[in-house]
Amino acid sequence: MNITKSIPNTFTLLNLLSGLIAIICIFNGYYDHAFLLVCLGIFFDFWDGFLARKLDAQSALGLQLDSLADMVTSGVVPGLMMFKLFDTIQQNQPEYMLTEATYYMGVVPYLGLLIPLASCYRLANFNIDTRQTNSFIGLPTPANALLIMSIPMIQYVDSYQWLTDALYNPYILLGITLLSCYLLNAEIPLFALKFKTFSWNEAKLQILFMIFAIALLLLFNFVAIPLIILGYISISIIVNQFEKK
Repeated sequence: MNITKSIPNTFTLLNLLSGLIAIICIFNGYYDHAFLLVCLGIFFDFWDGFLARKLDAQSALGLQLDSLADMVTSGVVPGLMMFKLFDTIQQNQPEYMLTEATYYMGVVPYLGLLIPLASCYRLANFNIDTRQTNSFIGLPTPANALLIMSIPMIQYVDSYQWLTDALYNPYILLGITLLSCYLLNAEIPLFALKFKTFSWNEAKLQILFMIFAIALLLLFNFVAIPLIILGYISISIIVNQFEKK
């Protein structure tokens, strides 16, 4: 067994482990811990591919492991988070609490599970879509996971209480869920976020976007995450228009 070639798969399994622990945190109400674990899982997801290329350790096994790990950390975890957000609203907001007349609304939290379904379809399609070797078609699951996981984190930013109040509205959460599912599988070309090299000429778009993202995080804290995702989509559309010309 070549230990060097096993390093990328080890990082992939650490991504999976992060997602599994995040699930436990969600059901114990530790949303901040779950958010950090998803970030950690995405960190491992970034490095597994980079190391596989650098160590010449790319393999069919690594590809399958990567998709399975992403399905948990970036698919199941955000879906369960959305489930818990819907459920929390029904448990704590009187106007949305279940009664004998509205018992059927108990199905609403399960709408959050549309996110894992859409993520699963996106990951499976990614593995067979030959157009997505150097870029993405549709929002990558890690970016979508950060979008969903940032929702409960915004409550910790005191300056944006109005935004927290808005996000803890079931209709807005349903809109975010449906938008999330659409973006995951939309025919929107997006530039790759992973670095194949740290060369400025080959990775300047990724480097500049990373600087843009860090600046937003410093300015707006957790509120920056949805802005970063929106910026990622917008910049990709603009770049695609220029490339067509």
